[in-house]
Amino acid sequence: MMRFSLYFWALCTILLNIACNTCQEHVWLPGKHVALFVFGDSTFDAGNNNYINTTVKANYFPYGESFYKNPTGRFSDGRIIPDFIAEYVKLPFIPPYLQPGNHDFSIGVNFASAGAGALDETNKGRVINLGTQLGYFKDVSQHLRKKLGDAEAKAFLSRAVYLFNVGSNDYIFPFSINSSVLRSYTHKEFVGQVIGNITEVIEDIYKIGGRKFAFGNIMPSACFPVVRAYEGQNGACLHQITPFIELHNREFSKLLQKLQRELKGFKYSLLDLYTFLEERMDHPYKYGFKESKVACCGSGPYRGISSCGGKRGVTEYELCDNVNDYVFFDYGHLTEKAYEQFSKQVWDGKLSFKGGYNLKSLFELN
Repeated sequence: MMRFSLYFWALCTILLNIACNTCQEHVWLPGKHVALFVFGDSTFDAGNNNYINTTVKANYFPYGESFYKNPTGRFSDGRIIPDFIAEYVKLPFIPPYLQPGNHDFSIGVNFASAGAGALDETNKGRVINLGTQLGYFKDVSQHLRKKLGDAEAKAFLSRAVYLFNVGSNDYIFPFSINSSVLRSYTHKEFVGQVIGNITEVIEDIYKIGGRKFAFGNIMPSACFPVVRAYEGQNGACLHQITPFIELHNREFSKLLQKLQRELKGFKYSLLDLYTFLEERMDHPYKYGFKESKVACCGSGPYRGISSCGGKRGVTEYELCDNVNDYVFFDYGHLTEKAYEQFSKQVWDGKLSFKGGYNLKSLFELN
């Protein structure tokens, strides 16, 4: 009986190893799906900041409570834009790069970090800036080449979509610390620095093999609850930021058209977050919301103080009764409902800009 048990155990072990190897080979077939690599800030962060030394986190209640039932590190009550895009292409939710044990990049990975900017100086020491995110991607590309071989890795990376949302913090951060940096440059010069850094990252990913890129433009951040709270009870927007944002969005659109002309095989989707949010802030009832200035969670005027969850120095906070009535979940981030509306719009909707693709078409490109 003992001998039979040993034979049975050995047989099971062999079969299990065969099964695991087969599964692993199947997972790494690059022709079976299009991977998604995510870069940027808190709009796209799926939990990377959980694993760094920072106070810029959302891994506590009530974040995540509408969908995940537990906090994940996403700055919303539920899913965020990359989650919906992953669902539309029948991928699992893209995991954060720094999540322990995350070594399988066959579906892509999320590098985004709340508070990050394109400039190294933006929230320095508290976030994973865009340059560091690029460094992580280079490590992943090397891992893929070792795993798949050069030819398969090249095909895998060229089929993948690279999704970005970055730049907003670069314009908000100097105002938040009363920095004089913006007075040292013209609007064009400062915007040029931000876009220049983003361009370098795009070109580096292109050299490694990336061909299909998607970018959110910058939202009307001057009217976020946090900015209204900063301005006081009158609820004014911080209009000094607006010229930077508007110039950035115009120049970045031109840049993408230029890159598509100059870089062979470069394709892009430009996602109009600015107009989307502006319309909902101005006409909330038209889109199924009741409140577009006050956040669902927070404290102070417009619940714009970043106290949601009581873990960032201010322990007391208010939480709305029905999150689906609100455009903003906290001081500067949207609700799952708003993110889902946007994701549906950019997935297969009409284009807002010339020269690009909607996301569905981008994923389907060979």
